[in-house]
Amino acid sequence: MSFSAELREAADPVWSAIHAHPFVRGIGDGTLPEAAFRHYVRQDYLFLIDYGRLLSLGAARAPRLTWMRRFSALAESVLETEMELHRRYAARWGVSVEELESERTAPATDAYCDFLLRTASLGDFGELAAALAPCMWGYAEIGQRLAAAGEPGHEGYAEWIRMYASDEFEQLAAWARELVDAAAEGMGDAGRQRMLAAFMASSEHELAFWESAYSAAVSAGGAAGARPRPAA
Repeated sequence: MSFSAELREAADPVWSAIHAHPFVRGIGDGTLPEAAFRHYVRQDYLFLIDYGRLLSLGAARAPRLTWMRRFSALAESVLETEMELHRRYAARWGVSVEELESERTAPATDAYCDFLLRTASLGDFGELAAALAPCMWGYAEIGQRLAAAGEPGHEGYAEWIRMYASDEFEQLAAWARELVDAAAEGMGDAGRQRMLAAFMASSEHELAFWESAYSAAVSAGGAAGARPRPAA
């Protein structure tokens, strides 16, 4: 078993909770309240700003030139392409770029970003790789599982599923796994335990991020009755 597969196995209870979460299920069946998805998009936009910083730190700390190039390209893709997708999503609801960028980060967003940037700055490269993986790999797994169950009637959610179920995103997830396996080579038990701890922490932050978006809609009364989903 590869080391990345060992990490995935160890984190399975958390990842199973993510797949069973009403936010994720609601995207899949079209019942997620749009209030929850809008909160998610606004918070994810802010998250991506720090994610771009994380990828830039990855480029700075990568021990191989090929990894430096990949991290650098990914940072540009996140800051230019993925954030533009979020701006387009928001525009469909009349949310301006100014509103997106003036949004305050939720506690779950702050906690996740702080963990990632602290790990990338103070941890070793293996920890950085392990902390990075659940985001890329987790979204690909969610997208593929939801796509396999059939697209929902909500076109915005269907579009979101198609994006994360795409071959392109699976290639990104595969690279994240390969990076973890390569970074783990030659590391002793202590180093691998640190990687496991980073992977588990990121997985838990992923779950908390979904819960934060869903809870925001519930507290605002957006989840009363049926749970409609996001309009991407």
